[in-house]
Amino acid sequence: MARHVRRSGIIGGAAVAAASLGVAGYLTFGQSGATSEAHAEPTQQARAAAPVDPSIVHASDRPGKSLNITIDDGPDPVWTPKVLSVLKQHGVKATFCMIGPSAKAHPDLVKQVAAAGHKLCDHTMSHNTGMDHRPESYQSQQIVPAQQMIEQAAGGPKVEYYRAPGGAFTPYSRKVAAERGMRPLGWNVDSKDFERPGTDAIVRTVKRELRNGPTVLFHDGGGDRSQTVGALKRLLPWMKQQGYGFGFPQR
Repeated sequence: MARHVRRSGIIGGAAVAAASLGVAGYLTFGQSGATSEAHAEPTQQARAAAPVDPSIVHASDRPGKSLNITIDDGPDPVWTPKVLSVLKQHGVKATFCMIGPSAKAHPDLVKQVAAAGHKLCDHTMSHNTGMDHRPESYQSQQIVPAQQMIEQAAGGPKVEYYRAPGGAFTPYSRKVAAERGMRPLGWNVDSKDFERPGTDAIVRTVKRELRNGPTVLFHDGGGDRSQTVGALKRLLPWMKQQGYGFGFPQR
């Protein structure tokens, strides 16, 4: 299983989390190579999307007291629908950072996410948290096919963000993403839900760390996310009670 890597200087001191996944026939974690579908360099047609700022964004596009809820490592046939249900119940939109082969395997879930008004984010092909130590060609092979898979599964909506596994950004990977219209996306608050410390612990962590900034990290993939679902059920109404609104990361 892949381990979650902590990287400072990317998220303003907040920890970086990345969950391991197992999509049959597609995903290999750690230092393994990309899948056989991931060997195409960016094409001129693929780069036709309007480029965006290559710096890592944390701010919200909504003025005032606002949060960005981000959900990583799906889509997952068990947990993504449950997360979507909680978000809908509380009228909150989120950004879903998806693994390319998982999106290809579950296009119905990708369509549900997009149809509900949530944003799509590229979270690479194989979730290699050490990809910043790999060649530029490997980084392209992780980013480009994943974007294509997610957009094909979505059937129209575009992928607007790129989040490196474990915060493993490089200047090159940020440039590749930005040239393809995807803003590199960091985070400020790590819920640590990937550790499954208990719903109470997740809630306490998020409440304590919200002072770090607006972008909050949760997971809907990589294992049992029942604690995440339980924490969202408690945190979203509490956030509203504290006067927070909900937006998307700036583009």
